[in-house]
Amino acid sequence: MAPRLDFSNFWAKDTNKGTPVVVTMENPNFSVVEIDGPDAAFRPVDKSRGKNAKQVTWVLLLKVHRAVSCISWLATIFWALLGTIKKRLIYREGVAMESGKLGKQKLLFTVIRVFLVTSLAILAFEVVAYFKGWHYFRNPNLHIPGTSDIQSLLHMVYVAWLTFRADYIAPAIQALSKFCVVLFLIQSIDRMILSVGCLWIKFKKIKPRIDWDSLKSDDVEKSGYEYPMVLIQIPMCNEKEVYEQSISAVCQIDWPKERLLIQVLDDSDDESIQWLIKTEVANWSQRGINIIYQHRVVRTGYKAGNLKSAMSCDYVKDYEFVAIFDADFQPNPDFLKQTVPHFKDNPELGLVQARWAFVNKDENLLTRLQNVNLCFHFEVEQQVNGVFLNFFGFNGTAGVWRIKALEESGGWLERTTVEDMDIAVRAHLNGWKFIYLNDVKVLCEVPESYEAYRKQQHRWHSGPMQLFRLCLPAIITSKITAWKKANLILLFFLLRKLILPFYSFTLFCIILPLTMFVPEAELPAWVICYVPVFMSFLNILPSPKSFPFIVPYLLFENTMSVTKFNAMVSGLFQLGSSYEWVITKKTGRSSESDLLAAAERESKMVNQLQVHRGASESELSELNRIMEQKEVAPKPIKKANKIYRKELALAFLLLTASVRSLLSAQGVHFYFLLFQGVTFLLVGLDLIGEQMS
Repeated sequence: MAPRLDFSNFWAKDTNKGTPVVVTMENPNFSVVEIDGPDAAFRPVDKSRGKNAKQVTWVLLLKVHRAVSCISWLATIFWALLGTIKKRLIYREGVAMESGKLGKQKLLFTVIRVFLVTSLAILAFEVVAYFKGWHYFRNPNLHIPGTSDIQSLLHMVYVAWLTFRADYIAPAIQALSKFCVVLFLIQSIDRMILSVGCLWIKFKKIKPRIDWDSLKSDDVEKSGYEYPMVLIQIPMCNEKEVYEQSISAVCQIDWPKERLLIQVLDDSDDESIQWLIKTEVANWSQRGINIIYQHRVVRTGYKAGNLKSAMSCDYVKDYEFVAIFDADFQPNPDFLKQTVPHFKDNPELGLVQARWAFVNKDENLLTRLQNVNLCFHFEVEQQVNGVFLNFFGFNGTAGVWRIKALEESGGWLERTTVEDMDIAVRAHLNGWKFIYLNDVKVLCEVPESYEAYRKQQHRWHSGPMQLFRLCLPAIITSKITAWKKANLILLFFLLRKLILPFYSFTLFCIILPLTMFVPEAELPAWVICYVPVFMSFLNILPSPKSFPFIVPYLLFENTMSVTKFNAMVSGLFQLGSSYEWVITKKTGRSSESDLLAAAERESKMVNQLQVHRGASESELSELNRIMEQKEVAPKPIKKANKIYRKELALAFLLLTASVRSLLSAQGVHFYFLLFQGVTFLLVGLDLIGEQMS
């Protein structure tokens, strides 16, 4: 029965006033008198007795006006509150926030808004149900469904879902999965061909060779003519952790001093770091090293702009070759003697690239997994392409360029974040050849934190797609052979830079988890198990010590495809994130070159006084202040580990779907699969959180 809202008593004015009184007398001679109200003589006069209909109408209108004014006032306050929330929290007007926190805040506010809208909808439904009388279970018109009704309804919904899933969802997933499987097989064949080529190089002992006798001479004057003029560039930006060891390693390179010039290209925006680097450069200059310091006021074009600015100096025309080392690279003293002689009697050679070696490859599980990928890249991809094609992507560092090749190819351009790959492609289109030296290794670091590694991978995968859009017309219209054009377009860009992240993300991160909920589109076991394991086995071959990490490597690479796919899309469609350049965080790990420079650090403090004598008083005070801050600086506090739930959850879902697909025929219980997934996850991916920060 619905409630009755009667407001007649509220409007009536002729209600009795006062409290009824009952008087009982103990004396039986008196009777009981019951007084219902005050006597007429004491009853107040009813003031509404003389009102007419017009007065009553005005009173009602006045009450309605007050009610409408109250409602309007409440609505105005509520609307102003919503407007303030919209300005302050949604559009961030008057609020300064970091860009990194902005996305998380938007997601949080979206969740809050959805919750509020849902709450209001539920409240409106409750009000309607109350006035309809649905809350009163004794209402004869109210039908309460029983258990059988609910079960039949759920059964109908489930049958409808099965029909829709089998007729519409499963065919679409099957078609997409077949397309991705074809791409997967093509990329696997390419990996196998590269691996076979690497084995052939090892078997035949094919490698570039030089004539060492051309550099051997006891005559000092004659040796001066044997050694060409070499320029070494060290681009850096706020590299406080590694600037000292990098400059020290480069200054110890064995090459005639009069034939060598070192450029320290500093883009740091921190004045304290600038003074530290200046001091280091001045220290080595006092020791007789030809080294100069160059700083840009406006940091445009990032690394490409820095190198372009350095190559525009007038004295560069006196040099024939330029070697480039990033701030964390530490070459051996014989680096130039192992690379520059390859240019002799080879006028078509434009680049000699050395291999990277990592001082912190065993620091944690993340560095070990990166070592697996990079070892395959240098040992297999770079070496095979260098031997059979004389072309590969320049790695941006640990390489020696012929300056003439740089100038004829257009020099450094600031149009992408992969300036190294850009200049390599343009030099290849101009007919220059490359040589890769797998035996010449330069020590460097790999990112030790997941956040730094993810940002690095985003730049490495968004830049090539951005470059592909820019270089495609030039590749088609170039004068190189059709085979080289096909290699650039189909293999170098499409297969290894676009298809790889696309099928890896789509097949293993979307289709495979969906097979848990759509069994009609189940993938075969050889796609989700045998071929990926075999490909992982091939990738680990160049680094055999990494075999115990094959399971974490397989899972981690599949989950990292989310980041790589996102970067590929942003570069292909010219999104804003494709222009982001985040410097990879360095830690300054010790190396062999550091050990060589350790004996010289004691004399450095003595020579520091000689450096300061040539400085002004303001420079002396600034240097003393910086050195004091450096001495009393507290040790950095280790940050708390940060588990990236998205990647770990995706890896867990991927592993569970894989095991389920493999063992579903044997009827294994789902909870057993869940236990297996948790076990492998703890053994493999959870170790990544040791150094995440």
